[in-house]
Amino acid sequence: AWDGAKKRYGDQLTEEQRERITFELHIMKTMGFPGYFLIVQDYIRAAREELGVSVGPGRGSAAGSVVAYCLRITDLDPLKYDLLFERFLNPDRISLPDIDVDFDDDGRGRVLDWVTQRYGYDHVAHIITYGKMAAKSAVADVGRVQGVPLFKVNELKKLIPDRQFPDNIKDEKGKSPKVTLKNCYKYIPELTTELNAPDRDENVSSMLKYASLLEDTNRQIGIHACGVIIGADDLTNIAPMCTIEDKETKGRVVVTQYDGHVVESVGLIKMDFLGLKTLSLIKEALANIKLTTGKEIDIDNIPIDDPKTYELYSAGATIGTFQFESAGMQKYLRELKPTKIEDLIAMNALYRPGPMDYIPQFIRRKQGQEPITYDIPVMEKYLKDTYGITVYQEQVMLLSRLLAGFTRGQADSLRKAMGKKILAMLAELKPKFLNGGIERGHDPEILEKIWRDWEKFASYAFNKSHAACYAWVAYQTGYLKANYPSEYMAANLTRNKDDIKEITKFMDECRNMGIKVLGPDVNASHLHFVPDKDGNIRFGLGGIKGVGEGAVEAIVSEREKNGPYKDVYDFFSRVNLTSCNRKTMESLIYSGAFDELDKYKREQYFGTNAKGESGLELLMRYGQAVQSEKGLSANSLFGDFNCEEVEIQKPKIPESPGWSSFQKLKMEKDLIGIYLTGHPLDDYICEMQLCSQTSTTFNALKEKLNENIGLCYTVAGMVSGIKKGMTRSNKPYTAFFLEDYEDKIEFRLFGRQDQLFGNQVSEGYFVMITGEVIDRFAQYHRYDSDRSKVEGDLQVNKIELLSDLKARPKSLYVSVPSDNVSQDLISGMQKFFVEVPDCPPSSLHVRLEDPETRQEVNCVSKRSVYINKALIDYLQLIKSGVEGFDYRVEN
Repeated sequence: AWDGAKKRYGDQLTEEQRERITFELHIMKTMGFPGYFLIVQDYIRAAREELGVSVGPGRGSAAGSVVAYCLRITDLDPLKYDLLFERFLNPDRISLPDIDVDFDDDGRGRVLDWVTQRYGYDHVAHIITYGKMAAKSAVADVGRVQGVPLFKVNELKKLIPDRQFPDNIKDEKGKSPKVTLKNCYKYIPELTTELNAPDRDENVSSMLKYASLLEDTNRQIGIHACGVIIGADDLTNIAPMCTIEDKETKGRVVVTQYDGHVVESVGLIKMDFLGLKTLSLIKEALANIKLTTGKEIDIDNIPIDDPKTYELYSAGATIGTFQFESAGMQKYLRELKPTKIEDLIAMNALYRPGPMDYIPQFIRRKQGQEPITYDIPVMEKYLKDTYGITVYQEQVMLLSRLLAGFTRGQADSLRKAMGKKILAMLAELKPKFLNGGIERGHDPEILEKIWRDWEKFASYAFNKSHAACYAWVAYQTGYLKANYPSEYMAANLTRNKDDIKEITKFMDECRNMGIKVLGPDVNASHLHFVPDKDGNIRFGLGGIKGVGEGAVEAIVSEREKNGPYKDVYDFFSRVNLTSCNRKTMESLIYSGAFDELDKYKREQYFGTNAKGESGLELLMRYGQAVQSEKGLSANSLFGDFNCEEVEIQKPKIPESPGWSSFQKLKMEKDLIGIYLTGHPLDDYICEMQLCSQTSTTFNALKEKLNENIGLCYTVAGMVSGIKKGMTRSNKPYTAFFLEDYEDKIEFRLFGRQDQLFGNQVSEGYFVMITGEVIDRFAQYHRYDSDRSKVEGDLQVNKIELLSDLKARPKSLYVSVPSDNVSQDLISGMQKFFVEVPDCPPSSLHVRLEDPETRQEVNCVSKRSVYINKALIDYLQLIKSGVEGFDYRVEN
């Protein structure tokens, strides 16, 4: 630790540094934990130095230890950020240390393997977990065994609350009862009837009785997500062991049969090895930066005051950053305009239920709109960074020591008592706080006020150690996005390549940032998404379905060794045709990977000549012949002589009927999961603006139909995945998906709805659906006896083809604060007054509003505007950058 202190702080330590390290070492030694810290330090060192695995700066209360900082277990200076050791280990409260360590997702397994080899297979084990029988699962399991009809089981399960009983149900003490089957039978009349009524169904009644007996018993076993035991002795001498199949690796792993709640009671300490996806993302981004610029960025030593990073956070442009990308957080960041890391730490702590209510006041004080006050002037020492507002548990602890002379242990007890509302402990500590404060000359009434404020907020106060560590990781991601945007966004796309929703989100963000995501190209793509020299991002060949890593390796290695491919003939004659077989070539062609290599169109590779040979067959045969000839020449007895090579005739690629843009885009979607060179709905971008819902918002609405009875909706998109079938009662139905830019919506048409609209949808149709959320019980006159039961259902009122809507005249309404009208904005809009082929003219309405007086002026342009994708993209860009700007399209 002392050696590490010199590396961290220099040869001359301050009195504060020396005192803190001495104190912590004393506590660690007397509590018997030196071995624990040295083992943690050992595998973190190995991860960084031997295995090339990224390690997080720390998480949780362990970041409050200066010794851990000196040992490089954590990477944030606790003294600089007022992080407290007693929040981690308290000499007045004996507890085991708990250091959670984040490793990059890809490297976590390698660290665990290293630990197993280092300390021995019989000394290392995972921890078992026991899945319990919950109320609903107990009913379902027993019902299945007893053969109770599924509809009846589901009906009873719906009566059981998910988390808590309704507010009107209280137990004998006036509190909300715990959700157990015993309480459900007591407080829910329908279940009581099924259990005890004279005319009850005995099979259902016994199902409920047995389910109650089985509730909370062990149902299944699993492996703790991150907990690992490293023992000083053979673990079989300390705890019962067994093996369980790991779902990811399919291999058997050794686990303790004591779970995490019990394992420490037999003298074993749990160590947490966590995988953090963001560390893998940062690692990927750093590799991209090295690829494009040659720079090796030391991410742990980037400047903490980078202006570009704070500009990014102030603009709320945080999509893709760690912990700060939600819409609500973006809104608050734009209002706060953070200028230092302490602002980010505070927002990380405040943005959660409860303390979120304090964010507006925090922002007002930061912006000088409200005075920063302190109940007692000396409190500024610990509240200055949060503008006089108590945000962290550590602030309560430090202030109790400063104002009332609490010991470290008492301060931590106060934190715990207030956070968990332990009344007996609070009653004991309050007189000590008041008396200690009075002895130091503070006003008793002000001390009472401070105590009341703490009691109110302390249950919300957050662990600053954790907030600071994760704010630092967030800052690192913001720094990379602000300074190396294409490299960072390429990393985001690579790390999320299997999640279509995330890919779509990041593609949209790239578009907003002015970064183009270019299609796959055999002359420019690598395995993953990579940035190019122009700051755009090239799609990775490894993201194409049917193209394996071996094929990508063959393409890229040959290109890097002997230069770019000149044309398709050069490609087929050079690339390894064993690794790149016909199936691989088809996937490359369909996805557009040859589009920029040669003049041939995708369809020509599949067109046939008079002999029935396709262009791809001819190229494969040509490539094999050239490579065979080269092989023969190299192995010839006269291979060293410069004999003239036999030139093999290049085949003529046949002509072929052209594919529609829809065909090309559909093949792209099938092979790479997204529409890359365009979207089938781009031709109807204007009509899409008429919708009241997108697929994302509509699917969220579908989850809460009962709460949205009477709501009208309009959605549009492309019909995909249609299915027609018969119900159990032998009546026809139609099920189909409606796909837009974000996601897809499932519709099901039964009965009269199917008769009216079932024939208006077919795969590939572009339609707009108008309807409403209805009460299905009211619709079919099926009321409860008390007429209170509702069941929301989707009703379709109209289905129209987007092609029919396209010809109808439309109006574009733009609203903008008068302060934000600029010449650039006007010039940008004027570009779209020019007539666009196949795009009908629309009227333009502009509303100017004075933000101060609230007066407004409504104008109608004499000239028409042409609403196409370019205009909508432009309006979206303006909306994201100009406060108060908005637009809508109406029929």
